[in-house]
Amino acid sequence: MQNLSIKSSAEFMALEDKYGAHNYHPLPVVLAKGEGVFVWDVEGKQYFDFLSAYSAVNQGHSHPRIVKALMDQASKLALTSRAFYNDVLGKCEKYMSDYFGYDKVLMMNTGAEANETAIKLARKWGYTVKGIESNKAVIVAVSQNFHGRTTTIISASTDPTSTTGFGPYMPGFQIVPYNDLESIEEAISNPNVCGLWIEPIQGEAGVMVPHEGYLKGCDELCRKHNVLLMMDEVQTGVGRTGKMLASDHENVKPDMLILGKAISGGLYPVSAVLARDEIMLTIKPGEHGSTYGGNPVACAVAMEALQVIKDEKLTENAAKLGVTFRERMNKMIEKTDLISLVRGKGLLNAIIVNDTEDSSTAWDICMKLRDNGLLAKPTHGNIIRFAPPLVMTEEQLHACCDIIEKTILEFKIND
Repeated sequence: MQNLSIKSSAEFMALEDKYGAHNYHPLPVVLAKGEGVFVWDVEGKQYFDFLSAYSAVNQGHSHPRIVKALMDQASKLALTSRAFYNDVLGKCEKYMSDYFGYDKVLMMNTGAEANETAIKLARKWGYTVKGIESNKAVIVAVSQNFHGRTTTIISASTDPTSTTGFGPYMPGFQIVPYNDLESIEEAISNPNVCGLWIEPIQGEAGVMVPHEGYLKGCDELCRKHNVLLMMDEVQTGVGRTGKMLASDHENVKPDMLILGKAISGGLYPVSAVLARDEIMLTIKPGEHGSTYGGNPVACAVAMEALQVIKDEKLTENAAKLGVTFRERMNKMIEKTDLISLVRGKGLLNAIIVNDTEDSSTAWDICMKLRDNGLLAKPTHGNIIRFAPPLVMTEEQLHACCDIIEKTILEFKIND
């Protein structure tokens, strides 16, 4: 490999800019190391990570148990593809099925792939079990959703950034307003509807928390109209919101549970769909799959990552620290007119900047947070999402709240 003598952040950013696609707009910081709740840039400056790779790093950066599981398995057998059996997949499938309380699991690599899998399962179930006429199945989605950026998934999106310039779109989706049970019932009363596809909390939309009873209402309406409830917990699952699953806040068990991100602790791309036999067994050999899906390394990493969540009581820690964080932020709001609201559950939270979406204020705040040793990033222009690793201590959380408060109050004075 060519040895590039690059040392500074500016040089690394210039390299990406020249040779990489411009499909992201990163905060200008170049990270070289991570451990627990901290990351370090190439110049050696330490930061609190308050994004956790969009909740993929719930267990903290480079968790030693998960790293060991990855290295141990990679040194023995990394990939066979599903052309053959391997000695880890079955154990992982049983582990995950028992862990979340489902009959079966279908493992993939990314959250988008898991959502694509759920779409195919819902449609196949609609035709073979519900009896929908061929090619007439409809999946109902809600506005402001984010399930990924594949061409199929964006066909159910209302975000112009995701959709503009990428048509034509796939048919078979109906979009209804978010957090509106009346609209959902009207839509899913159509006998051709096979699935209702929702996030329990909309993370990319700015940590949009629905009204109490929304998830339960969705579940009851799906039972009433024989429609599958497809719950995308890629970002909200695995302890992030103070429950193992965000749907647990309303004691809802979806027909299909869609997971990714933190089920591998940020060490490896792993995603999964869990469902009962009636749904999962509608897909037959050759109808769906992935070369890397369910590979031995992914399975070993996922089992250890999920066990860490339980052993270290990270769900309980997220619930406790989330209350503390929102209390601190609400006290800060009383001191400034720059921030109007804090919302969230557990350690998935956001603050809303009193500015328009096309303003640079939230970005500028994040730049100053970076200067003060904390990394976060805006979403939808005027919303800043805060999602630290769940291994954070109370002392560390208060130190982070001090940084956020100092930054925002000084921003109001100086800017």
